[in-house]
Amino acid sequence: MFTIDALIAPFEAISLRKLEEVKLLNRTDTKFVFGAEKLPIVLAQLCSSHHILDVNGVRLQHYETLYFDTPDHQLYLQHHNRRLNRFKVRSRKYLDSGLCYFEIKFKNNKGRTVKQRINHPGPMEAIDGQQEELLTSLTGLAPGMLLPSLRVYFSRITLADHNLTERVTIDTGLIYRFGTAEKSYPGLVIAEVKQERSASSAVAHILHKVHIPRTRISKYCLGIASLNCKIKQNNFKHKLYIINKLNHDICEKPDDALLADAPGHAGQGVFAAAN
Repeated sequence: MFTIDALIAPFEAISLRKLEEVKLLNRTDTKFVFGAEKLPIVLAQLCSSHHILDVNGVRLQHYETLYFDTPDHQLYLQHHNRRLNRFKVRSRKYLDSGLCYFEIKFKNNKGRTVKQRINHPGPMEAIDGQQEELLTSLTGLAPGMLLPSLRVYFSRITLADHNLTERVTIDTGLIYRFGTAEKSYPGLVIAEVKQERSASSAVAHILHKVHIPRTRISKYCLGIASLNCKIKQNNFKHKLYIINKLNHDICEKPDDALLADAPGHAGQGVFAAAN
């Protein structure tokens, strides 16, 4: 059996300060969704071309994200309806370091993602102070229009290529919670390639070789659609079916798949040794 820590141990480390050279707050994003049983081969092939973020000896980072939306979920619906020039508003806590940021992501009509964020001292259930100023200046929304709408937990591996031209995040152990509702995807991996401009990517090439296609997916929209069966989700139904089947198939084979290693789950991710 292999732990995730064992899979990422061979990577050369990169510091957070060095990674800031490729933080890419204005970028193009390409996402991929696949079953956890493919993660060992993907990581093995990336080891020679990518560094891994290491913060005080921690390589598998744990995240808690709180999203904000209007009471009738207008930000979710803008994405569902494929509206261009749309926002996501969230508070993100890095559980291993305790750092918290208030973030606004803007997806423009040219397919670029622009993210702006400011530090804040701890978890937030309301938007005020500097966060209010940032929200109003960027989106025109008043804080009173937004409420907490979804809490997301996951574990993340962050890689950067040796030339510092792209960053790759690999998310596992996805858990959604809101109120008493919960949905987890322990068999799912979401990888995202982030580049300053569209270009060839070693990660995309490797994923293509192991038959993992590009997938347009929003973790926020996946969570809302998973927890709220009454909300409009026509445009996501096929994707939800594929994701749920993928997650189910992996979880039915625990000897071959990742067991969740995210906040709220006991234990550590493990893989069966290859025969």
